[in-house]
Amino acid sequence: MIDKQGEGLVFLLSVPRSGSSLVTTILQNHSRLFATQEMWFLLSLYDLPQSQTRPYGGTGIIRQFFNGMVPLHVLEQASRSYALEIYNGLLEGTNANMVIDKSPRYYTVLEFIDRLFPAARRVWLIRNPLSIAASFKKVNQMRGERFHLLEELKSPHFNMKMTDITVGLFRYAHYFATPHPLAYPLVYEQLVANPAVEIGRLCDFLGVDYEPGIEKYGDFADTPKSSLFYSMGAGDPFVGEHEQTHLDSVHSWQHLLNKKEIELYCRSIGARMFTQLGYGEALEQAEHITGVRFEEEADVELLSRRKSQFLQQSGFEWKNAYRMLEKQDADNRGFIIKAGQHPVLQDSRQNDAVQVVNDRRLQSLENRLAHSYEERNRLIAQLQTYQRRNQRLRSRIPFARQLGRWASVALSGMEKEKGGKT
Repeated sequence: MIDKQGEGLVFLLSVPRSGSSLVTTILQNHSRLFATQEMWFLLSLYDLPQSQTRPYGGTGIIRQFFNGMVPLHVLEQASRSYALEIYNGLLEGTNANMVIDKSPRYYTVLEFIDRLFPAARRVWLIRNPLSIAASFKKVNQMRGERFHLLEELKSPHFNMKMTDITVGLFRYAHYFATPHPLAYPLVYEQLVANPAVEIGRLCDFLGVDYEPGIEKYGDFADTPKSSLFYSMGAGDPFVGEHEQTHLDSVHSWQHLLNKKEIELYCRSIGARMFTQLGYGEALEQAEHITGVRFEEEADVELLSRRKSQFLQQSGFEWKNAYRMLEKQDADNRGFIIKAGQHPVLQDSRQNDAVQVVNDRRLQSLENRLAHSYEERNRLIAQLQTYQRRNQRLRSRIPFARQLGRWASVALSGMEKEKGGKT
């Protein structure tokens, strides 16, 4: 049972192609854990106020409703309630009492996750960045999808995959930079080398007993959990080709990526990222292959562009270099986590009904004024267009009048000449 703070909920966090499908395939075999393919639905909850265009219309009305009528804390309470119904609904009819939510692009809503479920555990799956890039290349080539690292990494146009392997990587590195009792770093290379040991340690962190053999996921291929996992069709398409972890992909980046791809990607994220994540040896190998000594710092311009592009496209908001539970841990506001108790707010005083209504009215009026200002500017521009057209017409009138006079004179002369002849 997941409670309102997120106790019993586990977020498996990583950028795409880090091996999260493998971890999920293993964890789903534990009797107390419900783990399935990617959910992503918290992204939709966060995205709700953006209100994308729908065939039934009302896009502007829906946006004004969420942004003008519904206070942020109410929207987040509703999101929490909805998510809890989903999570606990997944546990119905099972022996599990914990849910693993594995959604790699949750790096885009880390602040939102912290506000909704501050007591949830977070597992950070770490993998060699070059292996991540190589895995992207491999799986996209297998699917016949476009992935040209050299071209797309340098491209000025928005690309979500390029955002994953640059901005996403840094978002997680900042988020988990400070050790936290609710966070656990799981290194992919260590997992595939010693699966029983690493899964045992992860179970300790989750507060469940290790169940021997769950890492041999091929032995569970015919179970209902595995059937559900593979039926969704998301995640790594290569996981099902094996029955247990293997080391084949640990060094595969050296032949999947060419020298130019290795050099450009290493320059993009900088040498410091490799050492920070514990991949100094991989960095040395990359420098040996390319013959290049990479700078410590990342390509700031590239990272800034990718970040700005995503925020503009999505309408999301981020805090720079945000760290896990930063607000909650810094000033103890929000939910106070107490063992065995329901969440309470430090400041339990609520605004009275009149104040709430006034706040909503004010927000609604501000939105209406903003729309009115936009409409005013549109009308002014339209008026100016008509005025310019009118001025052009007026400028033609004197000339038209002169032509009329000339025509009249000419006609008069023709009539006189005709009369004289008569």
